[in-house]
Amino acid sequence: MTGLTETYWLPRSELGLERENEMFELLSEHFDGVTRPQFQRDLAEKNWVILLERDGRLVGFSTLLAYEKSFGGEPVSVIYSGDTIVAPEAWNSPALSRAWIACVRELRRSHPRGRYYWLLLTSGFRTYRFLPVFWRTFYPRFDAPMPPEQKALLDFLANDRFGAQYDPRNGIVRFTQPQRLRNDTNVFPTGKAADLHVSFFLQRNPGHITGDELVCLTELTDENLTPAGRRMVEPRTNEPGRADLPVRERPGRADLPVRQGVGALNPG
Repeated sequence: MTGLTETYWLPRSELGLERENEMFELLSEHFDGVTRPQFQRDLAEKNWVILLERDGRLVGFSTLLAYEKSFGGEPVSVIYSGDTIVAPEAWNSPALSRAWIACVRELRRSHPRGRYYWLLLTSGFRTYRFLPVFWRTFYPRFDAPMPPEQKALLDFLANDRFGAQYDPRNGIVRFTQPQRLRNDTNVFPTGKAADLHVSFFLQRNPGHITGDELVCLTELTDENLTPAGRRMVEPRTNEPGRADLPVRERPGRADLPVRQGVGALNPG
C-alpha cells in the first residue's frame, strides 16, 4: 500500500479530543486489554506525542515522557516511552523511527542535565529490534552482560516508575492490567528465526504473549547511534523528491522546534 506518509510531534497538551479518539481506536485494534480509562491515564502522564499519518489517516503513534531524576547524587535525564503502535500497513516505513530519534535529540535541549537515557518497556520483539538496529550499546542484550552501574540505574528507574510491578530478578514489569498484542500482530516471522536479538528477547521475556514487558536502557547520544541510526538524523536532500524536514516554530516554544514532513518505531 502506498501513500504520502507524514510524521510530526507536539506537546501532549495540544492534542485534541478527535486525535485522542483516533489514537485509542488504533491501539485497541492491535492490543487486547486496552480500556479507555487506562489509555487516558497513560496519555495524561506523558508530555510529548509523535504521530504518523498516511494520506491524512493516523497509522501510528508513540507517547513520551521527558523528565529528570537524581541517581547517585547526580542528575540524569530520561525519556520514557509509553504507548507505541504502528499499523501493519506502515511497518516498512522508517518515518516514525526517523521522527522518534529526531524528537528525542531536540528534547535534549530542554533536558540538558546529566547523562541522557531511554527507558523502554517492550512486550514485542519488533520494538526490541529497534535497539540493535539504531543503537550501538543497550541493555539487556545477548552478546554482553549488563555492567553493574547500568543494572543499578535500570533498577532504580524501573522501581521509581513501576514499584512492585517491577521484578528486578529478571528485569520484567508485569502490569496488573496488561496490554497484549493481538495474535495477528505478534506473529513470529519464520525469517526471524536466526536473529540472535529476537531469540534473546523471546528467551528473556517468555511471558510477552500475556503482556509481560522487558525493561531496556540505552544512552541517547549521537555517538551511540549505529550507521542506520545516523541515517535517521542526516538530511535527506539527496533523495529524489525529498528534502530535509522543515522546522516550524511553535508560538511560545521557540526553544524547541517542531519538525514535520514526508517520511515506524518498527524496524521489522
